[in-house]
Amino acid sequence: MTVRFRIDSVSLDTTEGRVEYRFASDLTVLAGPTGVGKTTLLELIKFGFGAKATLAPVATAHVDSVTLEIRIGEEQLRLVRSLDKAKSGTVRVTDLITQERLPDHYVGDKQPALNTRLMQSLGLPDDMRAAGSKSKREGPRITFNDILAYLYIPQSEINRDIAHSQETFREPKRRAVFELLFGLTDSEILKLRSEINRLNGAIDAAETEHHTVVKFLRDSGTSSREEAELAQARVQLAQTEAQNQLAKLRDSLDPVADRETQTLRDLLTETERGLADTRAADADLSRRHAQYTAERRRVQGDLDRLGRMRDAGERLADIEFTVCPRCMQSIQQRKVPHGACRLCLQDDPVQPDKGQDQYEIRQLTAQLAEMDEQITAVSVQQEALLRATTERERLIAHLTTMLDQRTAQRVAPRLQAFSDASEQAATAKAEQHHWEAVLRQWDVVADLQGTADLLSNERNDTERQLETVQQTLQQRRERILNEISEEFDATVRAFGIPGVVTAAIDNEKYLPVLNGKIFSRDNQLAGGTTTATQVAYWCSLLSVAMRNSETTYPAFLLIDSPQLALNAENNLTAAMYRRLTTQVDAQPGRLQIIIADNKLPASYRGYHAQIDFDYSRPTVSTITHPGPAQVTTIGESVSTTQEE
Repeated sequence: MTVRFRIDSVSLDTTEGRVEYRFASDLTVLAGPTGVGKTTLLELIKFGFGAKATLAPVATAHVDSVTLEIRIGEEQLRLVRSLDKAKSGTVRVTDLITQERLPDHYVGDKQPALNTRLMQSLGLPDDMRAAGSKSKREGPRITFNDILAYLYIPQSEINRDIAHSQETFREPKRRAVFELLFGLTDSEILKLRSEINRLNGAIDAAETEHHTVVKFLRDSGTSSREEAELAQARVQLAQTEAQNQLAKLRDSLDPVADRETQTLRDLLTETERGLADTRAADADLSRRHAQYTAERRRVQGDLDRLGRMRDAGERLADIEFTVCPRCMQSIQQRKVPHGACRLCLQDDPVQPDKGQDQYEIRQLTAQLAEMDEQITAVSVQQEALLRATTERERLIAHLTTMLDQRTAQRVAPRLQAFSDASEQAATAKAEQHHWEAVLRQWDVVADLQGTADLLSNERNDTERQLETVQQTLQQRRERILNEISEEFDATVRAFGIPGVVTAAIDNEKYLPVLNGKIFSRDNQLAGGTTTATQVAYWCSLLSVAMRNSETTYPAFLLIDSPQLALNAENNLTAAMYRRLTTQVDAQPGRLQIIIADNKLPASYRGYHAQIDFDYSRPTVSTITHPGPAQVTTIGESVSTTQEE
């Protein structure tokens, strides 16, 4: 049997109050002319399930949040989702059985995820993937939004598309969901298909890398691993021979030492040591000379200062001040004692004897003479050290020349042989590194080939497992598809769809086949006929799903405006509603169908619940309708899109 799926109520919290709609009947028609907001209400329901929805301006401007009370599987939940962009990523969830407020669920992949909750309520894992038949990827994850495509037929697709069948990138998902809902596949089969695709991608990557490495080795001039091993053996032998030659040369290059040569070396060593001492002494004398010179300048400065002071005193002694040099007051009227200074009134000193030197001047003069003697002595010592340095440098050069002449003829040939052997050893070592790298690449080739073989074996095992599992479902598959095809043909004939002679369901694409041609963008009938065909298709799927066990098809259908394309096709409309009424009456309480449509004939009103809307009472009734002339339908101009 199908999985229970029912919407008990939809509530909209708007800027002007709350709007609530309850769906107690198995078949409910939301009736009203175009522009009263029927599609807006259905898209808000879709948005409440955490799906991508196309929202009208009235919703984004005036609706704060949407609340759904649903029964899904064994659970009864209340879902509240805000239309505010900052808050729309989370959904408030309440368990209506226990009246427990559950943690907020996220619309995306973050846990706890609303998708995981809804999929588990349907009895489905949330980690299944829809792998394409010729893909090398695991495939996209199957979510509740993909299930919703089988439950909600929007107005924009009802006369041209079936569950996004015209979008090729969605094809693997659409087919996988069809098989999943009818028990033609299960999570194990989907996992095996994804694993096969993953292995195909891994094998392709391994083979590509294997080809790239082999091409590199071919370009390097190595045709096989054996050639690389032989070349490495040759360079190893060459390196060993060069190292043996180096060892012999080291043994033969012992220092050539006789008595005269040793004496010359001793003299050279002693002379170099003496030269170093002489240069150190010269540096010390230069430092002392600089210190004496600086000290002499300081003493000379002090002596010059005393001379200036004495000269200034002598010059000032002859000046008779008439005003104070500080405050500029006249001092001529003061009474000055005899023998006192006119300015400071102290005793006027006796004129000193110019021939008599003061004590400090004599001391500084003596120091200056002593420093001159020390500087002269340091200069004499520096000249002596300079001569000694020159003589020792000449001696070192002479001794070095004599040693070179005595040793060059005996050592130079061996040094050349040593150089040649070293170069051969270095070349052999470099070549050995090269061939070791080439052999490592051949190891990579072997590893890649081994990996590709293992992956191929694993893929073959997985394909055998998949084939075995699929064979167990083959009989059920044939029976279910034949039953759907027969049910669809009978429904199309009951509808009396004009222009359709034969009707069936394709066994691979699971789409309608009309007059021998599969439903596609390039093979569609007139708009109204296509709409009737699609309603027949969904009714057929529901009928077969409810008659068969081991199906997880939700017993629910939400259709938007089928009469919009049917127009004056009253016979098709009547047949369609007769079928829908019969379908919900067959198993009361098990199936729920909600249809948004134009006003229906009065003869059908007693068979279903009907909620009427008009421009004075639109679906968002708390907001005043601007009138039909001011309406821009969702299909004409999308105001905004909220995504999962």
